[in-house]
Parts: sequence; structure tokens; C-alpha cells
Amino acid sequence: MKFKFVQIVGFISLFLTCKNSGEQKHFKAENISISMELSSNKTIEATIAPYKANLDKTMNKVLSYAVDTYSKKDGDYNTAIGNLMADAVFELSNPVFYARTGKNLDMVLLNHGGIRSILSKGDVTTKSAYSLMPFENSVVVVALKGAVIMEMTSYLKKSKKAHPIAGLKLVLNSDHTYREILIGGKPVDPYKIYYVATNDYLYNGGDQMYFLKKTDTLYDLNYKIRNVLIDYFTSKDTLNPTKDHRFTKLNN
Repeated sequence: MKFKFVQIVGFISLFLTCKNSGEQKHFKAENISISMELSSNKTIEATIAPYKANLDKTMNKVLSYAVDTYSKKDGDYNTAIGNLMADAVFELSNPVFYARTGKNLDMVLLNHGGIRSILSKGDVTTKSAYSLMPFENSVVVVALKGAVIMEMTSYLKKSKKAHPIAGLKLVLNSDHTYREILIGGKPVDPYKIYYVATNDYLYNGGDQMYFLKKTDTLYDLNYKIRNVLIDYFTSKDTLNPTKDHRFTKLNN
């Protein structure tokens, strides 16, 4: 391994008082030029080789197959990759939430910025899931009144980003007012409690989604988004997500 030439320049003056003589000692650091080449350590390489091989095997394990390449830039209001992630969280988190509470999720809200890579056409591996979600964010569920859901829809309209949603349908008129706001196919009841799955980053104010804190009820499913993706990919032989009508804008 080669290191570039490094020059360390320092001037340090230290005065130490000796107990017995009161003598002051003056130390001066010199300019030291370092240029070195370190050969690889074969013993270390041999030690880590089995771990690296096992890691490579795990990360390159094929979980599914993507029929196309998907990017978070492929839509203004919803994207295929965003829909896949929101649907994955809904599908796999709901059984966990129901087992603990006897309740079902109503919707999912994630963040556009949380999609950290494209999903490339071809084999989908464990590494694909880590690339999409390299962070340690976990699924949490908040109980929100319908009135807060309406705040959420105002945020989504103003953000001008395709934040991933599932269970929620939004239709904008051409003048940017809402024509439809539906959860589970029904208009939002401002007094009803809705159970919204999101991630801990957003719950704690990420992307300024402060409305998620307007609740006294929080459920931490202890289920990382990345693990959701791994489990989802494993359960699907083929991935073919699409843009759909969950969030659209009418032209007239």
C-alpha cells in the first residue's frame, strides 16, 4: 500500500519546571518529512479472507429479479421504486402490527430522500437492499387523527417530491387543489384515528414532517426498512413495480 509524501510541520515550545533545580527545558519539534511504502501484511489478509468471502457471499445472494431499472426520478407525484418501497412496508409491517395490537395499518408514508440508489435491471441481491437503504431506520407506527392526515396531504402537495405512500390516494386538480383525499378508498374522517407506518427518522422530525409527532401513541415495530426490503425481495420471484394513480394531478 502506497502512502503519498506527507510533510509534518510543527513548532512546539514546552517549558517544564523542575522541582529541584527550577530549570526550564525547551523542546522544539523539527520538520519531519515522511515518505513510506508499506507492503501488504499477508498474515492479516489471510485472517480476514474467510470473513470477506462470507460477506461477499451474503451480499451477492440473489433474492429476486427486476425487469427494468427504477429510479426515484421517474415521476413527479409517485414513482415505481417509491411505490415498491411503500408497498413493501405496508405488506410486511401490517402482520407484525396486527399481531401486537389487533389493529391494521391504514397507510404508509416514507420519504423521497430515503431512496438512496436506483434498482437496476437484473438480479436483485442483498447488496441491492443495502444500496437502496443504507441507514438503520426502522418502521414505526403512529396513531393520527384525520385532521392531522389533512396536514400531511398539505405537506405532500407543497413538497413537490414523490414521497412514497401506500393506502392513501390523492388527486390534484389542475389548479393544485385537492379533488380526492382517500384512505382505504374512503374520504378522510377528521375525527377518526388512522394508523400510519413511517420510519423513525421522519417521526423525529426528518424532512420537517413535524405532523407525525401529533400523537400520544407510537409503536416501534423493531423492523428495519432495509430488512423489510430484503424480506420483500425474497418473497417475490420478479419485481415489476409501476407508477400508478395513488398520487396524480389532473390536466384540466
